[in-house]
Amino acid sequence: MNATQPRVLPERLAVAFTLAHLLQRLEGSATPVAPEQYKSVAARLSDELGRLTMDDDLRAVLNTFPVAAELYENINYQHAGLVRAPLEVSLNSELKAKDVLAKMRLPR
Repeated sequence: MNATQPRVLPERLAVAFTLAHLLQRLEGSATPVAPEQYKSVAARLSDELGRLTMDDDLRAVLNTFPVAAELYENINYQHAGLVRAPLEVSLNSELKAKDVLAKMRLPR
């Protein structure tokens, strides 16, 4: 039998996991969410993510909750750009943006 063992969440990630899960639920909610509630959860998750260092366990949490991954990117963008995006995807995006900007400067 080739069953994959489930990951065990380290205790140091429990708060981040809980907040990431809550923020993902708020983001996908079919009912309106109070902006203050969303902002509060996002701010608390930002603080928590700022304290953590990237490793396989945190990467698994971010892969599980795309909204938290986007927040992590925004927090760390000033230091490393798109730190979670594969290099090839980031490079291709930059090259496409450069091409579009060049085309916009062409005289018509």
